[in-house]
Amino acid sequence: MGDELLESHPISYWLVASVALSLSGKAPMSDLPFTLDQLRILKAIAAEGSFKRAADSLYVSQPAVSLQVQNLERQLDVPLFDRGGRRAQLTEAGHLLLSYGEKILSLCQETCRAIEDLQNLQGGTLIVGASQTTGTYLLPRMIGMFRQHYPDVAVQLHVHSTRRTAWSVANGQVDLAIIGGEVPAELHEALDIIPYAEDELALILPSLHTFAKTETIQKEDLYKLQFIALDSQSTIRKVIDQVLARCGIDSKRLKVEMELNSIEAIKNAVQAGLGAAFVSLSAIEKELQMGILHRAKIDEVVVKRILSVIVNPNRYRSKAAEAFSSEILPQFATPGWKHELVEPSSLKAEALNAAAPNSAGS
Repeated sequence: MGDELLESHPISYWLVASVALSLSGKAPMSDLPFTLDQLRILKAIAAEGSFKRAADSLYVSQPAVSLQVQNLERQLDVPLFDRGGRRAQLTEAGHLLLSYGEKILSLCQETCRAIEDLQNLQGGTLIVGASQTTGTYLLPRMIGMFRQHYPDVAVQLHVHSTRRTAWSVANGQVDLAIIGGEVPAELHEALDIIPYAEDELALILPSLHTFAKTETIQKEDLYKLQFIALDSQSTIRKVIDQVLARCGIDSKRLKVEMELNSIEAIKNAVQAGLGAAFVSLSAIEKELQMGILHRAKIDEVVVKRILSVIVNPNRYRSKAAEAFSSEILPQFATPGWKHELVEPSSLKAEALNAAAPNSAGS
């Protein structure tokens, strides 16, 4: 039954057979029917949707990309693309190879970073992920502090939705991330999700608004305001609605006059006198200091959400990631938060043991 399943997928059969032969000493690893460059090209075509754009993204010519794909299809003896449409569409075999190829390339990157780690933070890369608000207003400050201590470490910041960020951590593309939304349920077992900090979502008004003259407003006053908000499907919008509901405020009665797709656009709209809004305190520190926005407190209502740190305990944890976690994260955490170090994965432990001198022979 297992052999029939493998033979029904030529790529899987090639992978298993080639690796088995290599391990048995009957065939060199060079007999694998693809190269890393070919996998990178396949991934680029799938991401860009065309051979030309893939070639541009890889800084090679389109004929070179086409030739590599032709060689790959000939070596595997299966078509990888449907060439009838205007967009490059993967066949079933193409999707299968892409799935394995992404894992192979990810492990190659992880291997390179593990070797770089032997330099004791005299180089290497730290890749941090974040959801939109934390990535825009909080992470740049954290990364700036980290770079002061470790100027030789290259830092990348990937800012996406909470869902996409969580998947990037799970796939090993990101070392760790700080997110404000809910991690997809299917990733709960794969990731460590550590509550990190409270993020208050403040009510802001134009500095000349009538309510700006009072320190605190009543719950009922919210129904008199015109609101500017993010899209109804955004994480922050859902958090605000949930907290207001717990405080006895019907969010459906709030007058949302305008929906915008960025916090900066919302701040500018409020500053222009177009309405009120709830935004993260971390996003308005400068505006409050300059007095161009007013923060209104609501009687017996505090809108907060929990930010979480997420890591994949089963992936290699670089020294740069450990330094960021132990030295930088505590600086911005809610008081009482305790940093939880993730134990090194078995892969890392094996790598460190292999690099250490043999005590028996020393």
